[in-house]
Amino acid sequence: MDSKGAQLSATEAGRPASTLPFTQPILHAKGLVKTYGKVVGLDGVDLELYQGEVLAIIGDNGAGKSTLIKCLTGAEIPDGGEIFLNGRRTNFKRPQDAKQFGIETVYQGLAVSPALDIASNLYLGRELRKPGIAGSVFRIMDTKRMRQNTKAELDRLGITTLQDVTVAIENLSGGQRQAVAVARAAAFGSKVVVLDEPTAALGVRESKQVLDLIRRLRDEGIPVILVSHNMPNVFEVADRIHIQRLGKRAAVITPQSHTMTEAVAIMTGASAA
Repeated sequence: MDSKGAQLSATEAGRPASTLPFTQPILHAKGLVKTYGKVVGLDGVDLELYQGEVLAIIGDNGAGKSTLIKCLTGAEIPDGGEIFLNGRRTNFKRPQDAKQFGIETVYQGLAVSPALDIASNLYLGRELRKPGIAGSVFRIMDTKRMRQNTKAELDRLGITTLQDVTVAIENLSGGQRQAVAVARAAAFGSKVVVLDEPTAALGVRESKQVLDLIRRLRDEGIPVILVSHNMPNVFEVADRIHIQRLGKRAAVITPQSHTMTEAVAIMTGASAA
């Protein structure tokens, strides 16, 4: 399918044409289907993510939110439908495939190693080796360079709560751990960053720090998919809101077009879009 065929109009995307900077989504899912025996996880779901926006995905339990992002990031293989990245059809078989194309995911469990320090966690699975024979033959890690790069990345993202990159993750607060996980995704997710419930179990102050970080990613042009049950957070940072209901996309709205009450009504089936 060519790029023209992958394009959506602004109306179809649920976003006013005057605010749509790109006519083609950077990530575009069409008709995704996923079943687990007789249980339907996704029933012909479409999704469009544009450059430099925060797209929130909301829905009740069992609506298909987690299944959707797993299909988009290679953790699940859809039974039907198509996924396009920059207009080109993709066929992710595993999360590593998505990562190679610049799609990074931060799940609710964070997947950080508590015993390792901040820099080691940022480069977890992507460790830098020393130059020359020390790295190529003896496989010695370049700890100094990883720490320098980590500090530079944290500074770039404006994360001021993590000054010492040699501190072990187990000594950090929940918000600080989330910041490390998001920073890792931002450092290597050149195309898309997916965040699954990033403010769950966080206090008000730490939630604000995570939301500020999401805004910085957007301001740098990195599109963010935000999966969340926290409606105030969603309406604070999202440009558009994709509403899942019973395995289908019920609507795509914006914080300007609908209130939180109206969004919940669509999500629960009490109201149509």
